[in-house]
Amino acid sequence: MSHKAGFVNIIGNPNVGKSTLMNAFIGEKLSIITSKAQTTRHRILGIVNGEDFQVILSDTPGIIKPAYELQASMMDFVKSAFEDADVLLYMVEIGEKELKDEVFFEKINKSKIPVLLLLNKIDKSSQEELEEQVAYWTEKVSNAEIYPVSALENFNVPEVFDRIVALLPESPAFYPKDQLTDKPERFFVNETIREKILLNYKKEIPYAVEVETEEFVESDDIIRIRSVIMVERDTQKGIIIGHKGEALKRVGVQARQDLEKFFGKQVHIELYVKVNKNWRSNLNQLKRFGYNNK
Repeated sequence: MSHKAGFVNIIGNPNVGKSTLMNAFIGEKLSIITSKAQTTRHRILGIVNGEDFQVILSDTPGIIKPAYELQASMMDFVKSAFEDADVLLYMVEIGEKELKDEVFFEKINKSKIPVLLLLNKIDKSSQEELEEQVAYWTEKVSNAEIYPVSALENFNVPEVFDRIVALLPESPAFYPKDQLTDKPERFFVNETIREKILLNYKKEIPYAVEVETEEFVESDDIIRIRSVIMVERDTQKGIIIGHKGEALKRVGVQARQDLEKFFGKQVHIELYVKVNKNWRSNLNQLKRFGYNNK
């Protein structure tokens, strides 16, 4: 029996539903999902295995014009998505007219690999608007196959997945068949805590935060985790901790509940807050947090 395997990279503007789509494909909450832009900062690999296929999905940060070093590093992850893809998923949402970076748009238009343009959030549109959008994108990206989808409602998602498998080259599996991702456990701890910070704090706070898990000790019945939340200024540290530590406690409780579901066992989590001045513009700090992949 022949076997197919390949890399499928999801790109698009911030907040169009890339992470929701990837999680729908995989059935696990690998990419953090919030309603705030720039939620995904890394390329996250998720692996879907079947008897005769292996689809390696990569969710990338939303395309933006970088304003500081962290964002420039995030866009390097997107550039690399063009280099190793067997299929490119270009995701747009109803009403969207352009990509936030012309250079990336040109790359999609000139792509030699199959491009599936996914028109997401169609559950929020009328039939007339949907038809207009399909016509618009057919003209704009003539080399793409267009699929209206709702990643949240799982509409047309299985059909897109079947089409991806059909387009993959014949190849043996790249990863063991029981592997779900290429990321270590600590990565998902960090991302889960970061998601809760995105949900619980406003304005600049979530974007000035990085999480580092210093301890991850697993025994038969419990996982003990110690994580540090890095902020850029003392005032941010106070906001993260909150009155009598209430805000930080809330983040810890919510993260623990999600991580217990993810790992399938009891989790004990300790959170600390440290000031790491201007880490987003410091190349050495970015490297330490896994961003600078040059």
